[in-house]
Amino acid sequence: MITFVPLENYYDIYIYFALFLVLANVLHAYTVPLNNSKNIAFLKVSGIVLLFTLFFYIGLRPISGRYFGDMVTYSRYFTSYANGASVNVDRDILFHYYIKFISNFSSVYGLFLITTFIYIFPMYKLSKRLSPNYWFYIFFVFIVSFSFWSYGTNGIRNGVATSLFLWGLCFHNKKIIMFSFFAVAAMFHKTTILPIAAYCFSLIYNKPKLYFLGWLASIPLSLVMGSVWISLFASLGFGDDRLAGYLTGDVDASAFSNTGFRWDFVIYSASAVFVGWYFIFKKNFNDKFYNHIFNTYLICNAFWILVIRANFSNRFAYLSWFLIGLVIIYPFIKQKYYPKQALTIAKVIVIYFSFTFLMYFVYYAK
Repeated sequence: MITFVPLENYYDIYIYFALFLVLANVLHAYTVPLNNSKNIAFLKVSGIVLLFTLFFYIGLRPISGRYFGDMVTYSRYFTSYANGASVNVDRDILFHYYIKFISNFSSVYGLFLITTFIYIFPMYKLSKRLSPNYWFYIFFVFIVSFSFWSYGTNGIRNGVATSLFLWGLCFHNKKIIMFSFFAVAAMFHKTTILPIAAYCFSLIYNKPKLYFLGWLASIPLSLVMGSVWISLFASLGFGDDRLAGYLTGDVDASAFSNTGFRWDFVIYSASAVFVGWYFIFKKNFNDKFYNHIFNTYLICNAFWILVIRANFSNRFAYLSWFLIGLVIIYPFIKQKYYPKQALTIAKVIVIYFSFTFLMYFVYYAK
């Protein structure tokens, strides 16, 4: 366990470390071309170092409810199961069996270390699967995303479930394995039923135009009929009673720094929509896997926009935001559009990370 870092500075160190890496990446891009063998070797070494640094830094953090939210709740589950309690089978059954299993041979700190591995490793795995040479950029975008820290240290169950979804995407050409991962993800956290269902829709119909128009329509529909959509989705029993409570409960200002229709978060979400639209419709980027991911993102993000005024709507935002970095960076990795591609990628990452860094001073300011 890491005890030499003050708890109040834990996130600060992460965010400034990310800032350093983002700026260093820009400087490196000015000096070495993308396809240079030295650059490829540098990216691989940097990626592995980053992977293990994050794994130990996040996985060995102290237990704290004040700074790491739900971490205390999960530690209580662990202690209860370690003392022989029966598994809670009311909801997210596999997550509780997972904690019960770990409690048989590990300490509570081992639980969080293993859980951190399950959270981060699929991001690395999918990045390597999509680009053996330039996977660092994809992985890097994952870890500097706005939601990365929150769902690795607080909304842990949700973060792990969406990472299992990402792990499943590594096998998008092996549907049985992919859907097995999806099933495990849903049993870790039921909200992943939404991205799973969205991905299945994209398997049936994979043309982005219709989904794009649906996303555009969700904004005025939410502005005009926001409460109607919240009531509708709650009555349909999306997820479980707890999630219905997220939709219909009284607005809690602590759920977001401001409540109501969050234009700042809609603009953040729209950045990925714009990138997808630009490459698919303007640059004729034709990639079947990218279409699946983009369409899944559009469906999930449109759902969130419709219920954006709901209490804890950030829980639903993450069901699309965990894909936002992938949607943005993927076309830059898969096809060369610019003479200085490495520099272009570095600048895109700077712009993308700017929102995360800005929200460090706004969203996390207490």
